[in-house]
Amino acid sequence: MFRTEPVRVFAAVLLLWFAYPVYAQTTELPEPVSKALLRYKLPPGSFSAFVQKVGASTPLLAFNENVPRNPASAIKLLTTFVALEELGPTYQWRTEVYADGQIKDGVLDGDLLIKGYGDPLLMTERLWLLQRELRSNGVRQINGDLVIDNSWFAREELDPGAFDGQEYRAYNVLPDALLVNFQSVNFIFRPDPARRTIGILSDPVLAEVRIDNNMRLFNGECSSGRSSINMAVSGEPGHPRVTFTGQLANNCSEYQLVRSLLDGPGYAYAVFRGLWEEQGGSIKGLMRPGQVPAGKKPLLTFESPPLAEVIRPVNKFSNNVMTRQIFLTLGAEKLGAPGTLEKGRQVMADALARQGLSFPELRIGNGAGLSRDNRISARSLGRLLLAARRSPFGAEFQASLSLAGLDGTTRRRFQKDSLAGQMHLKTGTLDGVSSIAGYVRDQSGEEYVVVAIANQPKATWGGGQEAQNALLRWVNRL
Repeated sequence: MFRTEPVRVFAAVLLLWFAYPVYAQTTELPEPVSKALLRYKLPPGSFSAFVQKVGASTPLLAFNENVPRNPASAIKLLTTFVALEELGPTYQWRTEVYADGQIKDGVLDGDLLIKGYGDPLLMTERLWLLQRELRSNGVRQINGDLVIDNSWFAREELDPGAFDGQEYRAYNVLPDALLVNFQSVNFIFRPDPARRTIGILSDPVLAEVRIDNNMRLFNGECSSGRSSINMAVSGEPGHPRVTFTGQLANNCSEYQLVRSLLDGPGYAYAVFRGLWEEQGGSIKGLMRPGQVPAGKKPLLTFESPPLAEVIRPVNKFSNNVMTRQIFLTLGAEKLGAPGTLEKGRQVMADALARQGLSFPELRIGNGAGLSRDNRISARSLGRLLLAARRSPFGAEFQASLSLAGLDGTTRRRFQKDSLAGQMHLKTGTLDGVSSIAGYVRDQSGEEYVVVAIANQPKATWGGGQEAQNALLRWVNRL
């Protein structure tokens, strides 16, 4: 008797074979990517790419995938992944406040001590809430000093301009156990055509920072290219004098310049005092560094948002100082205070090993990407993304990445395109470095891990991004 079942099965397999395209692993770049590299004169040897379908055992595309390259800020993916795995998505940083003296009738007859534990997101509004809790504990007037204990982190790096000589740039802010507002001041320039002047405001207002306004107004269009702002800093440490020179067009509405001028403790004290006095409180003393005596109980403990929320601005907007706070927190929490760079690197290596991820080429610096010495291969970064996708906290990790065309560092890419919202990505950019890594959906809804890294002087100015975009489109159209 003739049996038809094997024939039916074979026919079904043939139908499936022709119904869906089959892609074999390739080491050749897709044509659109090769054309982008050629157009910008980027040598293929300067470019690495790795593409693998989630759930597949082998990559779809592997091109120069094992070459160690500088990934710039894409290295933040490692720091945030390990933080989720080692600390958990609900981990919260704490800030402790101590009273060193008696509290009576709203008066603290002694010092107020604040101990930071590395909260990366202690902004003005949350500091206001902390002070509100302090007032509810009966403190209105502080007769002593504000003592800041930032010993949870070691102070290893002393020069914020060591990376690129731009010591006042906000991206170069050094980590601190008591970090407030990313230690930054937002200078706001507002032309007043009627008075022929330019007003300069600062947010927050810091009594320690003096502003000399030598700006000039000229008649013209804001987009004319003639507008310029120059900043010079002088004065004593802790009491900077900022002189602004240059010119703005009379039809400019507003211009903002974010800079960092004070160290961690000095800035924290200045904001705390200004906010405290604004609400009717008073501090008779000054700021001084110190440590909370062992065994002393806090008057209050203020907690940060959970880690799963904190990593969103880290990856979506590539916040460097927040990443460095997380990196040192890993060292302090897992290997004991004070948190150091070396402890952070050790925690990172141990955590990756437990995940079965061996990256012998890895050099991670401070965990944020502000280093010329960082190295990782496209394959290793791809393997990390695949491991994160399998993790119980994979949803939290993926949600922290920029949604192409919608938010974060890729909000302007594919904005008016069918690809908008189809990719969760992390970018990385330095002079001579352009990288991207994340998750991309194809036309049928299948998900792929995609990594592209270019290291070459021309990579930053268009070429690296064009090649990335071509690769992302190619994956989306699979």
